[in-house]
Amino acid sequence: MTLQQLEYILAVDRFRHFAKAAEHCRVTQPTLSAMIQKLEEELDTRIFDRSQQPVCPTPVGIHIIRQAQHILTQTGRIRHIIEEEKHSLTGVFKLGILPTIAPYLLPRFFPQLMKKHPQLDIRVVEMQTDVLKRALQTGEIDAGIVASLAGMEEFGQTSLFYEEFFAYVAREEPLFDRKIVRTSDLTGEQLWLLDEGHCFRDQLVRFCQLKAARASQLTYRLGSMETFMRMVENGKGVTFIPELSVLQLNESQKELVRPFAIPCPTRQIVMLTDRNFIRHTLLETLVREIQSSVPPQMLALKATQVAV
Repeated sequence: MTLQQLEYILAVDRFRHFAKAAEHCRVTQPTLSAMIQKLEEELDTRIFDRSQQPVCPTPVGIHIIRQAQHILTQTGRIRHIIEEEKHSLTGVFKLGILPTIAPYLLPRFFPQLMKKHPQLDIRVVEMQTDVLKRALQTGEIDAGIVASLAGMEEFGQTSLFYEEFFAYVAREEPLFDRKIVRTSDLTGEQLWLLDEGHCFRDQLVRFCQLKAARASQLTYRLGSMETFMRMVENGKGVTFIPELSVLQLNESQKELVRPFAIPCPTRQIVMLTDRNFIRHTLLETLVREIQSSVPPQMLALKATQVAV
């Protein structure tokens, strides 16, 4: 039994497909399949039921996979202890990030980080909050960039910045003629909202008390903020966007942006880590680069803002 074999079975469990698992592990499918088969022969049991599509673990395979994850997490921590002792910025570092943060934050700091520290191997994956938290617990990722929410007390949190919410209003909507948006104004408009499960959506629904929006047939729940922005730009509806996205807009697009009335809804963006996290030297470098990439006024909560 080898650590590589354990990595392969975790990949198959994740993708439920041998070819996709092999691509993820950067090996050929025959190599991955042969290694897993060899492990099954050594254990004298089947880990996966190959007769099903997608591939599923057998009942005993579920227990083997769970133990494999625990073993790989612990061996990874051994490497991290050594790297941290050396104050090293080398090795693989897996970073999860929310889809409502990634397209606006990553371009601001990631290319510059890679130029400054070419020895870093940071692998970024977009995840929703619940998936990201589970990935931290299982060791699938080392850290995550999320909006701070209740129920995260079991994790370590490092504040990165505070990001205000804005309304994005089509020119044909009555709200377009207003300089600010009050929550009481959000009644009959066609609201483009992210699908349930996105914390960005959930925070705004709570803050704005969008009971009518939840029940309205005019409320659409999809998964892409950029899609909603194109809808608004083409003359229909209202959506909500984060502050960093406003900085990427051209002058014509900025004409569609409306701030909320004071106190303005704001989310705290944090770096989330497991309580047993070890690689603090690398994390401090990452936090420093992120904070230097955003406008200084976003580093603290303003008196005109309220955290949601």
